[in-house]
Amino acid sequence: MRQSDFFLPTLKENAAEAQIPSHQLMLRSGLARQLAAGVFSFLPMGYKVIKKIIEILREEMDAIGGQEFLLPALNPIEIWEQTGRVEAMGDVLFHIKNREGLVLAPTHEEIIAFHAKQHIKSYRDMPQIWYQIQTKFRNEARPKSGVLRGRQFTMKDAYSLDTTWEGLDAAYEKHYQAYCKTFERCGISFFVVGASSGAMGGRQSQEFMVESDSGEDTCAIASGYSANIEVATSAVLPVGRIDSNDPIEKFATPNAKTIDDLIEQFGIPEERCAKSVVYIADDKPILIFMRGNDELNESKLQGILGTGNLRPAVAEELIEFTGADHGSIGPINLKSDIRIISDLLLKDANGLVSGANEDGFHLKNIDFTRDCPHIKEFYDLRTVRNGEPSIVNGEPLRIVKAIELGHIFKLGTKYSEALDAKFLDSEGKEHPIIMGSYGIGVERIMACYIEQNHDDKGIIWKKPLTPFDVHLLAINPAKFPEVAQACETLYNELSDAGYEVLYDDRDETAGVKFNDADLIGLPTQVIVGAKNLKDGNIEVKYRESGERKVIPLSSLKDELN
Repeated sequence: MRQSDFFLPTLKENAAEAQIPSHQLMLRSGLARQLAAGVFSFLPMGYKVIKKIIEILREEMDAIGGQEFLLPALNPIEIWEQTGRVEAMGDVLFHIKNREGLVLAPTHEEIIAFHAKQHIKSYRDMPQIWYQIQTKFRNEARPKSGVLRGRQFTMKDAYSLDTTWEGLDAAYEKHYQAYCKTFERCGISFFVVGASSGAMGGRQSQEFMVESDSGEDTCAIASGYSANIEVATSAVLPVGRIDSNDPIEKFATPNAKTIDDLIEQFGIPEERCAKSVVYIADDKPILIFMRGNDELNESKLQGILGTGNLRPAVAEELIEFTGADHGSIGPINLKSDIRIISDLLLKDANGLVSGANEDGFHLKNIDFTRDCPHIKEFYDLRTVRNGEPSIVNGEPLRIVKAIELGHIFKLGTKYSEALDAKFLDSEGKEHPIIMGSYGIGVERIMACYIEQNHDDKGIIWKKPLTPFDVHLLAINPAKFPEVAQACETLYNELSDAGYEVLYDDRDETAGVKFNDADLIGLPTQVIVGAKNLKDGNIEVKYRESGERKVIPLSSLKDELN
């Protein structure tokens, strides 16, 4: 492709709205342009990369027996209502003003189950792997970070249909391996974490992550262990018991509203402080009892309660249900009979200090075993912290930012039961189809590659994602006809040899061409200038290493090979 004919609008400066490297470089190098918040147009160079990613995805999905579909982005809302996800997704689901009640699909579990109900009748019809590479729509409240959080994006979404749980396990493993191969082929360093299934439901899910300061996910990682912060656990020791059988004692704490206040004003050891928080879940109050300064993990709480419809209680509700405001709530002498759950670290602990359910007062010497027999539910409710020991080998956990590349789910029968997608077994008995769901964000692969492969000059492309193999630079071709002629010959010869060549034949200065070449970042730059050409030589520059070589023109093909 001649660069004078190629639409490649590069920018010298970063756009004001671009805050992370991939967003900045996708705009500057002419890969994409932003049309609206979370909505991007991909220009010819960017779309070449997209197509290469899609081809890798297609090859790896076909290799595990996937069959490619193209499902509509417009879905009847009543199908989504049957699974309850209209409410679960809330405002993220795009609703369209139309006569038929259509919505824009953010994913396609419901539609796969709908078609499975129509055509899958017997155990002989399975297993199946159906996939598509298609546009998705999600009405993100705060789209940001370029294509990493967009309202319109391309997803490779796949779905497995099986008769047994063992069949689901096998399909899940096939997708796991296919995803690893995909990201390895794309040249991306990644790790895999256990994750929350969230609104998708199901009994197991894993995310494929790229460590990056630009990420919106948080993960806990150590050798042999990795998990999304939403589900991560650690081997931090329980509070346990101390040698004390002192009775409960109420004491005044008029100026102690926080755990730190109790520690500072009364010298109470932090590990003996406990706090209570109240949430409203499906319109019912629930008190959560936790170790002092631990942070409640709402994702874990949602999983335990089985609902995403929860929120912290407001001051009026706190007084109504407990008798006290923030900072004075505890598990004893509550004003009303509400459900209480506790973090596992407090199980059987004693010598604790917590609120007295009376403003300005706390209780000390609380013994869980003696004083709180009404608390019978203990769960892992806390968010792990940096440096806590791993549950695998005790190694300190690192809490890192990460970008999600892909997510795989063992859905089970949630969608097939809701949409009545069933099959007959060998004995003629009816069962719901057992499903899995597997997604990869296509644009996210491009963004993550750029996040990991750039420097202060621009992108560093490598095979197989590079949009072109060679950047042929003609230096002052208008002034030196021999340069133009040599480049024409090289362009034709390299193209005939199977190389994808971007030929910079523009009437621009050498400085502009060199800067654009480094910004665009093709793996190999072939630089043809009059000075070298006079001696029968050309210059080759390798973008990744910065190495430059002056070689005979006749040996270029050997050098490239």
